[in-house]
Amino acid sequence: METLQSILLVAPVLLFSVVAHEVAHGWAALSQGDTTARDLGRLSWNPIKHVDPFMTVLLPVMMLVASGGKIALGGAKPVPVDPRNYRHYRRGDIIVSLAGVFTNLLVAIGCTALAALFGVLGQGGGGIAPSLVILQEMMLLGIYINWILILFNLIPLPPLDGSHVLKHLLPRRLAIAYVRFGRYGILVLAILLYLGALEKWLRPAELAARAMIGVVAPTLLPPNADWLR
Repeated sequence: METLQSILLVAPVLLFSVVAHEVAHGWAALSQGDTTARDLGRLSWNPIKHVDPFMTVLLPVMMLVASGGKIALGGAKPVPVDPRNYRHYRRGDIIVSLAGVFTNLLVAIGCTALAALFGVLGQGGGGIAPSLVILQEMMLLGIYINWILILFNLIPLPPLDGSHVLKHLLPRRLAIAYVRFGRYGILVLAILLYLGALEKWLRPAELAARAMIGVVAPTLLPPNADWLR
């Protein structure tokens, strides 16, 4: 039952966060001269256009079940872009790659503001207080989820966003070898996840999320105050 409740709380927040991430890539690509995402109708907030059966549905559910409702990670169907259309390839590739994580940061900030708002309204009492407790918990989850998405996508392993930045910082010979290595990126990532080797990399996400929640601590409604423990 607790796992089901976690899924119901996490699902809408995670879906919005990953869709925002992908839409940001598309808009950034458009700003750099590539119209691929727009032409294919992917600059849309309609979640159906961005749902990937495994990354958006099965993966987060499996992680929630396996962790007893504590961990969820997922993604949307990648927005197609064509870097050859960028006005300046190197700059465009970096901007488009970082647009998603920057958007997740904005979503985390927005969740923090909404958590405070729901808390202030809930402290006033009234019949909507129980609903505000749930909404505030969803926003707190949103803070954690978006910081995890930020750190996860910055992992310098193809095809994650961090790899697009790293390849432009490497000498040409190393960059070519690194891009060729990209065909094994998903396999390496899956092995690291299975071994729990990414825990230290993702640790700053928890610290950043707790810092944000600490800012709105006076507005936390019972039992959401437990998030500070």
